[in-house]
Amino acid sequence: MLSDKIKQIIRDCYKAIGKSLPNFHPRQQQTLLIAEIAKTLAGEYSKERKIITIEAGTGTGKSLAYSLGAIPLALTRQKKVCISTATVALQEQLIEKDLPFLRENAKLDFSFALAKGRQRYVCAQKLASAVSSDESPQAGFTFAEKPKAEDIRTLQKMHQAFINQTWLGDRDSWPDPISNTLWLQIQSDKHSCLRHLADHTHCPFHKSRDALDMADVLVVNHSLLLADLELGGGKILPEPSDTFYIIDEAHHLPKVTRDFSSAATSIKGALDWLAKIQECADKIAKLIKSQSAISPSIKLTDDALELIADLQKIQTFIEANKNVYFHTEKQYRFENGIVPKLIKNHSDDLATASKRALSHMNKLYNLLIDSVKENEVKLYLAEPLLAEAGFFIQRLENFQALWFMYAKTDHEKAAPLARWVELTEGKREDFLMSASPIEVGFALEDMLWSKCEGAVLCSATVRALGKFDHFIRQAGLSNNDGSQYLNVLSPFNYQENATLVIPKMTYEPSHEKFTDELISCLPALLRNQKASLVLFSSYWQMEKVAEALRKTDKFPIQVQGEQSRQYIINSHKKRCELNKESIIFGTQSFSEGLDLPGKQLTNLIITKLPFSIPTSPIEEAQAEYITAKGGNPFMSLSVPDASKKLVQAAGRLLRNEKDTGTITLLDRRVVTKRYGKELLDALPPFKRKIEY
Repeated sequence: MLSDKIKQIIRDCYKAIGKSLPNFHPRQQQTLLIAEIAKTLAGEYSKERKIITIEAGTGTGKSLAYSLGAIPLALTRQKKVCISTATVALQEQLIEKDLPFLRENAKLDFSFALAKGRQRYVCAQKLASAVSSDESPQAGFTFAEKPKAEDIRTLQKMHQAFINQTWLGDRDSWPDPISNTLWLQIQSDKHSCLRHLADHTHCPFHKSRDALDMADVLVVNHSLLLADLELGGGKILPEPSDTFYIIDEAHHLPKVTRDFSSAATSIKGALDWLAKIQECADKIAKLIKSQSAISPSIKLTDDALELIADLQKIQTFIEANKNVYFHTEKQYRFENGIVPKLIKNHSDDLATASKRALSHMNKLYNLLIDSVKENEVKLYLAEPLLAEAGFFIQRLENFQALWFMYAKTDHEKAAPLARWVELTEGKREDFLMSASPIEVGFALEDMLWSKCEGAVLCSATVRALGKFDHFIRQAGLSNNDGSQYLNVLSPFNYQENATLVIPKMTYEPSHEKFTDELISCLPALLRNQKASLVLFSSYWQMEKVAEALRKTDKFPIQVQGEQSRQYIINSHKKRCELNKESIIFGTQSFSEGLDLPGKQLTNLIITKLPFSIPTSPIEEAQAEYITAKGGNPFMSLSVPDASKKLVQAAGRLLRNEKDTGTITLLDRRVVTKRYGKELLDALPPFKRKIEY
């Protein structure tokens, strides 16, 4: 239960914030959010299921609401708060603005830290080795490719800044861009940059982890959250049972989870690195000079030979069926996830042998670490081998995961895995084998919902077609287990501030003349408008329309892809400040996370409903599964997905309470198709103007 003491702390914090802000007026929507979040996490609705999913419209102040609803409770109960986001922009907003504001103005004493993946930090020992002289014993460092003089100068500047403590050692705070090729040589990795090795004790990554241990509130991204959960939880971040999770931008979570649960390997590429395992094992055994390393080294060699033999049999089978699998496309998905018996049998052998190989490689790796710790082997000699062994461990983990998914027999009552093979053509022809779950709700339930102390899932677009059902299924939640669901409307006056116009159109988007109609009708919609955003569903169509309008009407159009996203946005804002006409043409990525308040956007045009055609093997497998169960994939997947995307796109217009403007939707299917009314009704209550 939420104690009177906690209630008073939250009230006092909110009042203190109000006093620190001029013209502050408590928002009913925000106070409702704070109360419902606090009550849910306190176990007032369910002691076993402290989970609430919230759709909070623009302007409800959800960042402050979930912070104030969770942090005071967590501090009192000695729990951590982990805020997970999908975008860097929101992470930066939380760390640089929202959390400092809350701490300062609410008079709430808490600490916070940004948690980044290991690969965002430099390894101090690698950096020192990279700039050392040839006479130094650390000169065993070798670049993957010969460094340019400019790269060497950059490394020297970084090393000096790190020594002088003017740079903390994370990639994001270095003032200049760092090429991926260069960064890969010096970034921290989990296999050689280890805290218990003396040369790595003070590496930036380990220092950052110390800060995380001390922080009350952690800000992470969904990928880092999933990485921790995949390891069992509590390995990178705090234990789930000691944590209140705030999943902001929660509509991204199912896809991120699916990506983490997928695996892929190329056959010829795997044959190449499997052939090199024996050499690595031999080098480790010779360096350690211990009898205990001989057995795993020999066994690992035997495992690799067995893996190569089985993999070659699968390669031979696919090559024999190339005309069947790749007759029309470069990608072949196994129908209903069912693979040929020969592939399934060899997959079982590959999964078993790769598990053994992984065990033996891990044993050699740990023996080498122990030898370094006991000063039996010098670190500068061991480090290249630790990195090499780490490479093989990572490859074997992915390899074993893939063949386990191919060998697995899908449960008749569950969705099958998507399994497919792709013909890749580069310097040589290869076969990329892939597998992925099509439903991940069970994984989230197993890794997170059943283990966490509490969770708040929120977004401006969690619902689809005005219901939580679609997200509930995707995220592995339930309607009747104590979990809470809340829809909080935006305080904006949609009826007064914005009009949704659906003009009369001759053609539907599927018609071949629709692009020509866009070219003819858009000039009238753009003329005399200062700040316009036109959203397309097709790059090809966007570029063709832009080319035509630039020729005929000389419109100042900035097109996505011609410059960086940030350059386009900054240029647009400058033109708007100078009261000049500005037009952005963009696709789906510009319909989410784009913040153009006030006069920066008053004219939003959506050319087409954002239906996505199931083209990926995972989407195709999902549609196939729904059809097999007697369902309609279009109504079950495409329409709900389009509804969320349309709400996101429409949400670009009004960003503040005083914003005004017009949304024009050039797709008549919202009034001609039976699903159209559901799509319209799921939008905010704009004033509507439908032309007939």
